[in-house]
Amino acid sequence: MNGTELLRIVDAIHRDKSIDKEIVFEGIEQAILSAARKHFGEADEIEVHVDRVHGNPTVKSNGIEIDADALGDLLGRISAQTAKQVMIQKIREAERDALFEEYTELRNQIVAGTVSKIEGGSAVVALGKAEGLLPRGEQIPGESYRVGDRVRATVLEVRKSGSRVKIILSRTHVEFVRRLFELEIPEVSERVIEVRSLAREAGYRSKVAVSCLDSNIDSVGACVGVRGARIKNITGELGDEKIDIVRWNDSLQVLVPNALQPAEVEDVILCPMLGRVIVLVRDDQLSLAIGKRGQNVRLASKLVGWDIEVMTQEELDEQLERAVQAFAEVPECTAELAESLVAQGFLSFDDLSVIEPDQLREMGGLTEEQSDKIVSFAEKESERLEAEQRKRRVVEKSQFTSPRPLTPVAEVVQIPAVEPDVAPEAQKEESSELPAEPDPSLSTVS
Repeated sequence: MNGTELLRIVDAIHRDKSIDKEIVFEGIEQAILSAARKHFGEADEIEVHVDRVHGNPTVKSNGIEIDADALGDLLGRISAQTAKQVMIQKIREAERDALFEEYTELRNQIVAGTVSKIEGGSAVVALGKAEGLLPRGEQIPGESYRVGDRVRATVLEVRKSGSRVKIILSRTHVEFVRRLFELEIPEVSERVIEVRSLAREAGYRSKVAVSCLDSNIDSVGACVGVRGARIKNITGELGDEKIDIVRWNDSLQVLVPNALQPAEVEDVILCPMLGRVIVLVRDDQLSLAIGKRGQNVRLASKLVGWDIEVMTQEELDEQLERAVQAFAEVPECTAELAESLVAQGFLSFDDLSVIEPDQLREMGGLTEEQSDKIVSFAEKESERLEAEQRKRRVVEKSQFTSPRPLTPVAEVVQIPAVEPDVAPEAQKEESSELPAEPDPSLSTVS
């Protein structure tokens, strides 16, 4: 094999497999090295180098370069099968690395493919050079696929698995919604409108907060489109999942009511020390703000990044009163400190147990020992109340699931026969005229 022929082989592999030439040269060097070790033995120190410009190979054994004739004889005796195996392995590794790098760059991006087979509920998707796996848990609830179906999904994870690259796809990830917005709404892809935050429960509902620096553009209206055309394309891809598009605002006082739409909010109380927002609503808006199984408030919390607690004014007043009374009984906690804690949003011993001792000392002018005593007491009370609540739930569950007692079967009491006062013939005659009234004293006792 002369240098020109070797260069031609390298170039062909580079063009056909899209593998870097340097990787092919390294594969050839590895094949020559493997054959040389078989010829000279494992004890010798073998060095192999292939000239990248002219393609001429150089082999050294224990630092001594092998002359051209001996090298030609060696290359002529190289096992074709050995060289082929080394090259195939090197090419596969190169292809795997190239695929890994390509799809690593596509993480959280949308890819499209065709379902090639179904394995235990998971769909194998042909993506061209590679295959992706769409697990059952990453499919939108209610979806089902057949071989040949076209699928769009985001690349969730890419990892090397032996000589192959494993690509995990997802249609439930929140980034799938973001990428669909970029595909369907030009203003979002051009960064005129920015998607600031997303919250999603796949197959049921999503909340998307958007903003726009251009005051002449309605960010929400642009995302919805004329007669809802743009948002319909997105919801159609998501299996008719509901999407709430809200206007982003840097102020939580404005953003939280937007996030809780369609419920109407009366007041927003921030509790920065706990990362909590207390939202006050009217009685008729309470269930709407919370949503079915708490979905609306849960998504709103994810959207704004703060815990949201929805209640009415009456419920808040009751909690405040109970909290002040409970904190006043804590050792080393004065009435003023109890009121300060409640004003900061601490409404239970569970809240008080997570306060930083430094913050507590600053609020109440306490010593380190006093603040530690308050936090320790709150932790114990929180654990005690939680244990009582668990016990109560167990009792309620056992009462609900316990079998109902069987109703006892009534005992049958034999009634002694009553001698008739008249002859049988007369009695028969009398009974045929009028039905006899039942005697209450002769009824069956149960």
